[in-house]
Amino acid sequence: MKRIVLGVGGGIAAYKACEVLRGLTETGHDVRVVPTEAALNFVGAATFEALSGHPVHTGVFTAVPEVQHVRIGQDADLVIVVPATADLLAKAAHGLADDLLTGTLLTARCPVAFFPAMHTEMWEHPATRDNVATLRSRGAVVAEPASGRLTGVDSGKGRLADPREIVDLARLLLARGDALPRDLEGRRVVVSAGGTRERLDPVRHLGNRSSGKQGYALARVAAQRGAHVTLVSAHTDALPAPAGADLVPVSSAAELGAAVDAAARDADVVVMAAAVADFRPVGEVDHKIKKSDDAPDPVIELARNRDILADLVQHRRDGQIVVGFAAETGDPHGSVLDHARAKLKRKGCDLLVVNAVGDGKAFETEDNTGWLLAADGAEERIPLGAKSELAATVWDAAARLLGVDPADAADPVADQG
Repeated sequence: MKRIVLGVGGGIAAYKACEVLRGLTETGHDVRVVPTEAALNFVGAATFEALSGHPVHTGVFTAVPEVQHVRIGQDADLVIVVPATADLLAKAAHGLADDLLTGTLLTARCPVAFFPAMHTEMWEHPATRDNVATLRSRGAVVAEPASGRLTGVDSGKGRLADPREIVDLARLLLARGDALPRDLEGRRVVVSAGGTRERLDPVRHLGNRSSGKQGYALARVAAQRGAHVTLVSAHTDALPAPAGADLVPVSSAAELGAAVDAAARDADVVVMAAAVADFRPVGEVDHKIKKSDDAPDPVIELARNRDILADLVQHRRDGQIVVGFAAETGDPHGSVLDHARAKLKRKGCDLLVVNAVGDGKAFETEDNTGWLLAADGAEERIPLGAKSELAATVWDAAARLLGVDPADAADPVADQG
């Protein structure tokens, strides 16, 4: 069981901290909530106490003999702030400690992550940008906010990331034991996600079981590592758009291929995580195919779709990294890895992520496992964990191929001092 401090800033998005709290406790972690006094204007202390099982305080003069403003941060495995207001970011960047939360931030020697929420003008203000840069330079994670509806009628960048995304990133930070590097800063990456659908008639299609969760995790982690992310997504309406990513919705394999082609022209890395249909019906009809007892069963003729991954490799620009995904099963002709090694050689991509698929494996699950194969023959076993953990492994490898090794980054925990 890990010990997490959930700081809550005084913004309207404070109510979403309750969803984050629930998500973290349901994954088995011990969470202590430390709100600011202003946060309690939006969510009462009793709510946080009931959901966390811990008393809630805001000031340094409560339980003085326990020296809470020091002990809470010292004992934590992770500190996250949801929402991180412009005021809180400023205080943290300048080392102010006028309440229990800001004191905790100064004493924490574990990964610290801020999830901002504010109006677009406040997020884009030079003072806020400087404060964000300062915190990141010290090793703290300042996540990219989402874009969308803000307080009142305003809309733009500055919306709090979806609580499910925050929980997922928190799990990743706990698994890694350190902050996410900003090693993809300035890089442009393209990620495909979801499963394509090939239209058969107005009510039917040929599809697959891909949920898009792995592709979304790849996009989410890349955005938080500083990349400009284009996410080409097929039929993933149930998933929240990753904060900091540009979403391009598509349906068929042809639409996905065209969108990826366009986005890949100036991309540094292209990751094909979508489950793209290998075949499409020939001659789709504009009416529902009827079932009749006195008529023969319909015969559906299929045509092969283009190999998007192979085309990307063939037409990529110099220095571009191409990553493929392979969902495999063993058969009498070879094991999962046998088929994967053959596919890597055939496709010619730089990296290939291989998942063994079947009931309860890879598709429609929260966790994932597999192997990461490289064109130079290197192979890495990826242990079972959250899909964001697999995503981080992929980006670690891609960063090395780009000439940026995350291991060379400064120690984020030491820098927080």
